[in-house]
Amino acid sequence: MTRIIAGKARGARLDVPHTGTRPTSDRVRESLFGALESMDAIAGARVLDLYAGSGALGLETLSRGAASADLVEKGREAAAVVRRNAAVLAKAGLPTARVHQSAVRAFLQHATGPYDLVFSDPPYDLDDDAMTADLVALAPLLSPDALVVVERARRSTPPDLVAAGLELIREKAYGDTTLWWAEPAQSTDGSQPDVESQSR
Repeated sequence: MTRIIAGKARGARLDVPHTGTRPTSDRVRESLFGALESMDAIAGARVLDLYAGSGALGLETLSRGAASADLVEKGREAAAVVRRNAAVLAKAGLPTARVHQSAVRAFLQHATGPYDLVFSDPPYDLDDDAMTADLVALAPLLSPDALVVVERARRSTPPDLVAAGLELIREKAYGDTTLWWAEPAQSTDGSQPDVESQSR
């Protein structure tokens, strides 16, 4: 069991799937969302929560004023939990999160975007090539000022942000967890670089 930390649904209880997910700790969530609010990255944002687990990250943004949230979770049990949690916030008068039971890559290949704030919290056993492919598929769906937050084990290889045309702006470790913050890289003329050329 976890709770919404702040905002209109503060204190709302969220279920957590029994198996197959790794919820972000309260300490990490509090630090993450404090930083996001200081950057004014949540209010009015179009949010995408990949490997959503319980949906706590995406739902927290709705409580704090995000305009919309798409939550993507492949596991059947976990997706059902996300839907129940989304319904809790909807009853509090917040926008209803769109829950997609889908593999991340499959979702990204058909999504339209654009997204302003993206969380990617893949299973620790996701291999580096799959992580990179996900980021490359995500890149065309980002708004020019988007913020992408990747969460992985501290011992994991850092995500290959350059392959997706992303630029690292912040990195912070919390025990066994590390967060990488990135934004679309800008070329010298102010435009976003071609993602395919970045990955060659």
